[in-house]
Amino acid sequence: MKDKKSIKLIIQIPCLNEERTLPITLKNIPRNIEGVSEVEVLIVDDGSTDDTKTVASRFGVDHIVSVPVTRGLAHAFKVGLDSCLENDADIIVNFDADNQYKGEDIPRLIKPILDGHADIVIGNRRISNIKSFSLFKKILQYFGSWLVRGVSGTNISDVTTGFRAYSRKAALKINVLSDYTYTLETIIQAGHEAFSIVNIEVDTNNPLRKSRLFKSIYEYLLKSVITILRIYSMFNPLRVFFSIGLFTFSFGVLIGIRYLYFYFSGNGSGHIQSVILAAVLLIFGFQIVLIGLLADLIASNRKLIEDILFRIKKSKP
Repeated sequence: MKDKKSIKLIIQIPCLNEERTLPITLKNIPRNIEGVSEVEVLIVDDGSTDDTKTVASRFGVDHIVSVPVTRGLAHAFKVGLDSCLENDADIIVNFDADNQYKGEDIPRLIKPILDGHADIVIGNRRISNIKSFSLFKKILQYFGSWLVRGVSGTNISDVTTGFRAYSRKAALKINVLSDYTYTLETIIQAGHEAFSIVNIEVDTNNPLRKSRLFKSIYEYLLKSVITILRIYSMFNPLRVFFSIGLFTFSFGVLIGIRYLYFYFSGNGSGHIQSVILAAVLLIFGFQIVLIGLLADLIASNRKLIEDILFRIKKSKP
């Protein structure tokens, strides 16, 4: 990282029809932070149909990146990350446009990166204190965080928070593939990349509007589980496929042993179906293991491609 006297911070804000909330959000973002020489704000307009861009210009946003058609939060985050890097950011803070987070917490959020103690800093909300969250939603948040901690090997207590800071190195190595949300994917990826992650506790403002990321809790739960399984499988294909294949193969062995028991007892003729089922499960299990080996080779190639992409991004002037 550069000398502290030349550190550039860019605060990126994904936006979709935020003309009403954006002025309040921008007003609370500090423009002078100790240890940072430049503070800039970048918004990603994700196909807004209102005056979000006009409002952003009026309130002094430094960079406006427009996505012609709404592509979703994950895509907006990725576009914003790339744009911040192109604008020579040393630290990138992701901030929500609905004024959920407090701008006054930004200096605390970036301090571990400034001090060289972290690659990523997560602003953990005090979930139990958020009055707008129902009990069921709080339980889901705790369970989801526990699950992601397990598959990522991190100690993050609030995995869905969007209030995060990234060093330039971490931002260069992050690759978002999900079409739904970046929050879970980037944490799992960060854990497997062995980034240094620091947690700080932050407070939240009263909500100005309802979340638009999902239509219902059940939709959110389903998409989150799919995202976790998909990303975990991408980073651990051999473990996933080997476990499934071994279970299937073992089940076939047990059914085969059951048939042999009846066969040597003189009742084998009545259990031919068991032989067929055992053979199918044995073949199927063996094929799944082979698929796991192939997926592991593909994952190794993906890792090489990610390293090449990192070097290319890093070498850009």
